[in-house]
Amino acid sequence: MREPAQGRYPVTYGEVELLRDLDRPDGWMLVMNGVAQSYVDLADPTYLDFDYVRLMAEVIGCLPEGPLDAVHVGGGACTLPRYLAATRPGSRHIVIEPDAELVRLVREQLRLKSVPRLKVRVLDGRAAAAGLDGASADLFVLDAFSGAVMPAELATAEYLAEVRRVLRPGGTLLINVADGKGLPFARRLLATVLGAFRHVLLLAEPGILRGRRFGNLIVAASPAELPIEAVTRRAAGGLTQARCLYGRELTNFVAGAAPIRDGEPVISPVPPPGLFD
Repeated sequence: MREPAQGRYPVTYGEVELLRDLDRPDGWMLVMNGVAQSYVDLADPTYLDFDYVRLMAEVIGCLPEGPLDAVHVGGGACTLPRYLAATRPGSRHIVIEPDAELVRLVREQLRLKSVPRLKVRVLDGRAAAAGLDGASADLFVLDAFSGAVMPAELATAEYLAEVRRVLRPGGTLLINVADGKGLPFARRLLATVLGAFRHVLLLAEPGILRGRRFGNLIVAASPAELPIEAVTRRAAGGLTQARCLYGRELTNFVAGAAPIRDGEPVISPVPPPGLFD
């Protein structure tokens, strides 16, 4: 089996650097245009290095047992598909990634072909969602970033209506969003999600949730009831200790923010200088 090679590689939308983890011999970090995007352990796909991925895994761990039909918008090194393939054997994955050269690199260097029942579609998130069958997914993971910012076109009411169409009646949407002081983008995103889904919760570390520092927040949404008590316990007791907002607390968090719609100007969050140095 080919050994990954540490170094810099040109891809369609910039440059990727592969870095070996000195503490884990099979651990690899994928850095894109200076921003750490993915971490995978090729020998142990259940090892999750990034806090926000751990929070997503905590939510997934509270869903009914068994394999999942999953859609992943934003591929990177495919950390979560690898995790699900290991923890929920038989799961099927559609990974949507617009960067063809990044997909090629991950296949060649990070053993993507070894992940069972995984298909990659080299498309943007909007075009790909429109081509998916209705009521075909148990899990829809939205983890797409341009640099450190979620593309606004994947946060609109129109796009989330497409996502809901793709999800089964008991399916779950997970969104990774990054924001900073005051969390204005996250509040607008939550307002948009609440317009599309009846059941919604928000997970984040307390400092991020208070808007004190730039970081990742995880949104979970579903047409059906979410396992809120189980998620709250797991998030509070896991390696990444996070608060869970739902119901009235979530309404207060949104605080009248306007939903995001296609064609509207949106101010995307900007990471503070030196965050990724």
